Amino acid sequence: MTVSVITISDRASRGEYEDRSGPEIVSILCQAFPAAEVRTEVVPDEAEAIVAAFKRNRHSDFILTTGGTGISARDVTPETTRGYCDRELPGIAEVLRTESYRETPTAVLSRGSAGIKGSTIIVNFPGSVKAVRLCTRVLIPVMEHALSMLRGEGH
Repeated sequence: MTVSVITISDRASRGEYEDRSGPEIVSILCQAFPAAEVRTEVVPDEAEAIVAAFKRNRHSDFILTTGGTGISARDVTPETTRGYCDRELPGIAEVLRTESYRETPTAVLSRGSAGIKGSTIIVNFPGSVKAVRLCTRVLIPVMEHALSMLRGEGH
């Protein structure tokens, strides 16, 4: 399994802020899938930069993003993801919000999306360490099955 973790943050991309959510996702993934190849990158909250990162990582099985899912004017990750993907996976975004809400009521303000581009599954996580910790753990149990289904291998 190959996974690209893309942190979407203006401040982290400029080196003004240390990315902590991306490394947290990587740590959890590497524990769950020791043989996985995991790549990381940090880009600003700009649609063009996000799409360019998606294209650079188009051969990954999964692209997991962190950041840019809120309601501020600069948060364009969900729209960019939906515009880039061929098909949506609304169930993933719905369950991530539902499980996050159980811990943090403000999770209802997260607008994260999930979808498929070619043979890559793209999932948006919020930008906080607490949120990515929970979201990664919620996603892990379905990742291998999702890949099997996407590859036409069945249940």
